[in-house]
Amino acid sequence: MNWQDIEQAISTATGNTFTLDSHGSVGGGCINSAMKINGNGKEFFLKLNDARLLDMFEAEADGLRELAAARAVRVPIPICTGISDRQAFIVMESLDLSGHAGGMARFGEQLAQMHRHTADQFGWHRDNTIGSTPQKNDWTPDWLRFWRERRLGYQLQLAGKHGIGNRVLQKGGRLQEKLGAFFIAYQPQASVLHGDLWSGNYGIARDGEPVIFDPAVYFGDREADLAMTELFGGFGREFYAGYAAAWPLEPGYAQRKQLYNLYHILNHFNLFGGGYGAQAEGMIDRLLSEVAG
Repeated sequence: MNWQDIEQAISTATGNTFTLDSHGSVGGGCINSAMKINGNGKEFFLKLNDARLLDMFEAEADGLRELAAARAVRVPIPICTGISDRQAFIVMESLDLSGHAGGMARFGEQLAQMHRHTADQFGWHRDNTIGSTPQKNDWTPDWLRFWRERRLGYQLQLAGKHGIGNRVLQKGGRLQEKLGAFFIAYQPQASVLHGDLWSGNYGIARDGEPVIFDPAVYFGDREADLAMTELFGGFGREFYAGYAAAWPLEPGYAQRKQLYNLYHILNHFNLFGGGYGAQAEGMIDRLLSEVAG
């Protein structure tokens, strides 16, 4: 890493000269390396990856700005992106996430407020990534088509290349054909979504404010964000009560959340393999049983 490149990028972006005094690694990520850097009395958060993944960081910065535009849940402010010594980087605001979880009801309320920031179509103005997997976001007026093609269809194609087996692919194809059965009396709005809202992608700031980060932003059904919060746990009853008080969920969510979380389990198979393939097949079987006949 050429630290002069980082110093120059921050100085140009902020309009104030930045000179590095110290840096230290931060753990917790499985896709990128990360560290906190200090200089001139200021601290920033820096993420690094291979130079060919610069677009991933640029999409992340765009996503943070999109979420911030909703003026609801706090996000770290992106500062700059660039390349130095064959490494892509993104610099953003460094936040102290040592606050206590007492703000979870407020978090739920703020997420509902964020979801009221909507678009006319589903998708986004650019592709991005879910983990390190490409996420296709071409604007689409029809939610079923978007979810069938841009989400389930794309992940199933990747899963086929990664060896998930024809039986699962055939079942997945049948599920794609029957998606309409889950939306007979429900027409979702195109809400701005975090897109990857598991417990590792939120924190509580020292001042008690909820913070979300590492987004996979697009405009889609708000239930997809809520479903992801339930997939691995870590949010708690206060969060869901806060959300429901601000914007109650529609009947049928319990079935649709399985459909939305299937996307993430397929993605985990494509990233990590292992038992996620069997888990995905089990979810497809349960979903197909809901629309049997």
